Amino acid sequence: MILKKNIIKAFYLFLFSHLIIWTIVPTISNVNLPLDVIEALAWGSNLDWGFNKHPPFSAFAVEFFYLIFGKNDWSYYLLSQIFVVISFYFVWKLSYDFFEDKIYPLLSVLILSGIYFYNFTTPEFNVNVSQLPFWALSVYFFWKGLHHNKKIAWILFGIFSALGFLSKYLFIYILLALLIFLILNFKKYRKSIKNYLLSILISLILLTPHFIWLFDNNFKTIFYGLERSGLSDFILIDHIKNPLIFLLKQLTILIPFFIMGAAIIKNYKCKINTKDKKTLFLISINLIPLILMLITSILTGAKIRTMWMTPFYLFLGTLFIFIFKQCIETKKIKRFYYIFLTFFIFSPTAYLGISLLDETKRTDYPGKEIARLVQNKWNDNFMNEIKIVIGDEWSAGNLSYHLNSRPIWINELKNNTSNITDEQGVIYTGNPKILKKICPGVFGTIKPYGYCMIGKR
Repeated sequence: MILKKNIIKAFYLFLFSHLIIWTIVPTISNVNLPLDVIEALAWGSNLDWGFNKHPPFSAFAVEFFYLIFGKNDWSYYLLSQIFVVISFYFVWKLSYDFFEDKIYPLLSVLILSGIYFYNFTTPEFNVNVSQLPFWALSVYFFWKGLHHNKKIAWILFGIFSALGFLSKYLFIYILLALLIFLILNFKKYRKSIKNYLLSILISLILLTPHFIWLFDNNFKTIFYGLERSGLSDFILIDHIKNPLIFLLKQLTILIPFFIMGAAIIKNYKCKINTKDKKTLFLISINLIPLILMLITSILTGAKIRTMWMTPFYLFLGTLFIFIFKQCIETKKIKRFYYIFLTFFIFSPTAYLGISLLDETKRTDYPGKEIARLVQNKWNDNFMNEIKIVIGDEWSAGNLSYHLNSRPIWINELKNNTSNITDEQGVIYTGNPKILKKICPGVFGTIKPYGYCMIGKR
């Protein structure tokens, strides 16, 4: 079979195709950037070591791309795909170490096309996508650290662990899974403990600015996460209902994955060697984070949102292929490729179709046109530039991104009044009924938002 002779070429062709397709499709179909991208750009305009909803890395990433590409929407879709492709590459790298037959690492990555976290949802760069490469990199260098015990591997593990945590706090679940694996195999890997502790020290040093920010801001990022989980009120039934809903959603999400997997399995009577270190490692990095998340939901009654699970399944293909490699029928691999191509083509086609047909989505928001109208009204009334926009991440964030002066975004005026003057040029966005009553400058409305402009005449 051609792919067996050109496995590496096929893999890189897949990466390149995924990168190009999922950059072009949303660029064509979307009028405006998605909510989470605009949110990250808003944070990026006023960088800090944390924000009201999340730690700062996603904002750092988009701001870096803004400095290079400016107001080109396609660049943020490209950014998201770069993160996805890097994660695929290190899934491949780890899988390449685990299999003798090199067709299996390719299958381990291609089968991920059956999980919509790695295709349909990827155009929206957010904290979930931001975790992906660091999840894969942390697992990869942890494994390398255990088996070669070289300081460079452990240093990189510490760095990528910190960056993953700075993307989203849920990254702690993979770090706990790796720690549990190390504890359960302490005797085998005791020589690595010293370097593992070094990696923790490196992570803590990198995380120190964020921890300082958390203390200075009353841990508001953590409280936001707890509120999103529905933990503000204690309801006993939630401790049963929410874990069951969580499990049902995961099984539903994975149906296409298992369809792809079933296409190459001749039978399921495969012996699993539970003493094999590779098997145990793959089980640990795949199942322990899921079990910990389930336990979290059971103990706290937390509502686990579907998108939170984005990085959790990165190595599920590797685990599946590794367990069933003895039951894979070579003749059926061709059928697997057909199913893979079906999902690979269907996902962007569905995304394009939904984007073009449904005109009620946030990506149809006329952010650029609204910014033009606001800028024109500003120019008619004031002589200075717009330097600050105040309001929620969507309405004010879109202005921050689209306006010529790229004003910095502020969520609310509280604690910022002493730093704001008319000389700077300020626009408030929000409820038009309230703003109209209190606006000391020029007021305007572009439904559903009101705009209060204060500048130098």
